[in-house]
Amino acid sequence: MNQKIFLFVALFTGCFLHAQSKDSLLRVKDTSLIQLDEVVLSANVILGSKYQAKNRTGSAYYISPQELETFNYTDINRVLRSVPGVSIYEEDGFGLRPNISLRGTSPERSAKITLMEDGILIAPAPYSAPAAYYFPSVARMQAVEILKGSSQVQYGPFTTGGAINMLSTEIPDDFSAFLAASYGNYNSGRLHAKIGDSKERFGYMVEYLNFNSDGFKDLDNGGNTGFDKNDLVAKFRVNTSESASLQQVLEFKFQYSDETSNETYLGLSEEDFEATPFRRYASGQEDVMVNDHKQFLITHILAFSDNFHITTNAYYNGFNRNWYKLDAVTLNGDRRGISGILADPAGNSEYFDVITGAVNSPDDALLVKANNRAYTSKGLQTKLDYHWSGENTFHDLEIGLRYHFDEEDRFQWVDGYSINEGNMLRTTAATRGTDANRISDATAFASFALYKFKYKNLTLTPGLRYENITLGRADFGSNDVNREGTELSTRENRTDVWIPGMGFNYNFNNISVFGGIHKGFSPPTSREDEQAEKSINFELGSRFTLGGISGEIVGFFNDYSNLLGSDLAATGGTGSLEQFNAGEVNVQGLEILLNYDFLPAESSFKLPLTFSYTYTDTEFQSNFDSAEDIWGEVVVGDELPYISKHQFNTILSLEHEKFNVNLSGRYNGEFRTLAGQGAIPEGEKVPSNFILDLAGAYHINPNASITLNAINILDEEYAVSRVPAGLRPGHPFGAYLGVRLQY
Repeated sequence: MNQKIFLFVALFTGCFLHAQSKDSLLRVKDTSLIQLDEVVLSANVILGSKYQAKNRTGSAYYISPQELETFNYTDINRVLRSVPGVSIYEEDGFGLRPNISLRGTSPERSAKITLMEDGILIAPAPYSAPAAYYFPSVARMQAVEILKGSSQVQYGPFTTGGAINMLSTEIPDDFSAFLAASYGNYNSGRLHAKIGDSKERFGYMVEYLNFNSDGFKDLDNGGNTGFDKNDLVAKFRVNTSESASLQQVLEFKFQYSDETSNETYLGLSEEDFEATPFRRYASGQEDVMVNDHKQFLITHILAFSDNFHITTNAYYNGFNRNWYKLDAVTLNGDRRGISGILADPAGNSEYFDVITGAVNSPDDALLVKANNRAYTSKGLQTKLDYHWSGENTFHDLEIGLRYHFDEEDRFQWVDGYSINEGNMLRTTAATRGTDANRISDATAFASFALYKFKYKNLTLTPGLRYENITLGRADFGSNDVNREGTELSTRENRTDVWIPGMGFNYNFNNISVFGGIHKGFSPPTSREDEQAEKSINFELGSRFTLGGISGEIVGFFNDYSNLLGSDLAATGGTGSLEQFNAGEVNVQGLEILLNYDFLPAESSFKLPLTFSYTYTDTEFQSNFDSAEDIWGEVVVGDELPYISKHQFNTILSLEHEKFNVNLSGRYNGEFRTLAGQGAIPEGEKVPSNFILDLAGAYHINPNASITLNAINILDEEYAVSRVPAGLRPGHPFGAYLGVRLQY
């Protein structure tokens, strides 16, 4: 899609005013937010505002619409990097498939945190296959909420590190329209349009987003290394009149997205990365990910009174994907995976030469796997909220129930290719289903109760969650592509768990102290008798406003009695998704967040500074050998891989009613790719990096603005990971000029 055309059209389109959300209203006709006293009542939000984040009995962060608009990122990695306690390692440079960790959880494919959109589990199959090969487009989100630490028993099934909830654009209170377009380096463009309105008993919102790029990597013999992604969201709402004694709201949401990305698991050798970090080997020329995602969501709110509400959601998520990519090389009957070849190019020189296209190969030397999968996730959840007040006290009782089913259907095959003069030719077209041919599924019932008690300046939030999960797998085998059951093997694993938690918060004049303890949990796989991941998690922190400086300091300690690792192809494994027991692990750390405005309040300019820092220390407490050597041979005292010990982010902004300029700097410390201790060996290290981004906007009038966004303005060449196979670069310098029109 040619974004230049859209930019031209946008420049000559009438001015529009984008409706802003209102955090403080009791809004029964809008299901996005119902705020009463100190309680946010909705199935769709965790926090709903910065005020709620700052007063929760546990560490939380709310990325507001204004913050998202500042840098206007399409990459979730860059959005989250200002949040303390969040660790990320990149993969493709665009944030299409992020690897996110909260407080030291395993970051691979964000599989150990609870991911939601509008309060609904959004990973493709959250219980049976939680690796987030689908991730919602943050560019269309209105806000992002991050909950860490105690009092998170409301959100599961992953309760160790925390939850991330992305809030999609809500139905506006009045007629509004919005159009934004941008274009920049690598033929990268974006078009974002939305329109909506509300009447007394009806409202709607329709939104479209496209962003694309030709990619910043250089494929041998040429070719596109970028992507093209489309998103469509529509919401419709009907509600009773404001005079009705029983208030009701019914909202329907539909979301559809599709993506074609010329992405690969194939990275670079150490030597090639040093010489040409943005090179892509010739054997990755056929690699492409094609996927589509759809969501249907019905939300019903029943308001018996200002104090008593019931919110119910029925949801369906469907995700289909086929990542067609180089998986292995076969020579003389010896098959070697690309991860092992790139880990030791010298020891696999014949195979490595085939990958680079330096030599011509025999037929079927290159094995390209169609990693074809279909996911379904559906369920029904309801939440009851009742609150009341007494003398010097406030009480709130929240009870939730959810019935959920999900499955992952693998129907895969492997084609054979040869390479000649750097060009690949398919020599064997395999029969579909002759590789992985199985269905994994999960049925889960979850419930929770959270009681909030406030007496004067003290708030306590005891809570309890229950998860009952049945995980199954039916493997039809590679010889039964019609799934007649001739070689069917099945297995089943059941688990149920009680997850308690307790949080507190005490407010002094300008300082509050908060903390808590809760049980961490992560489901096992369908392998019989496999145990769940378990931990006990502690936190203690303080929020303060002193001398113009506001902020938060939190210490945390996660005591794992049974950590689970996963065999993911994305981390150099076989891709079986089997988990392995990693034993006892301690994760502890410190999170700091500081805010300060250098200019006085009466000035027409503002110069705010935000600084965040995260220290994370991890240590295995037992010895083991990880499956497929994914983490290596582990001994007591080793550190977890993929987690930086030190990271910080700072944002300095100059703001005026006519313009704003924003500079962001991110330091990500080195991390190891295999468990170990002491100095990190060069072949197992991803070095530290410091990246600067710049964003600005000039407001022609209240309805029209010109925007400029630039990432990696120093054009640093840096590695972001060594997985799935070989070193991978971060995004180089990129600048994007755009226009924003609103009415």
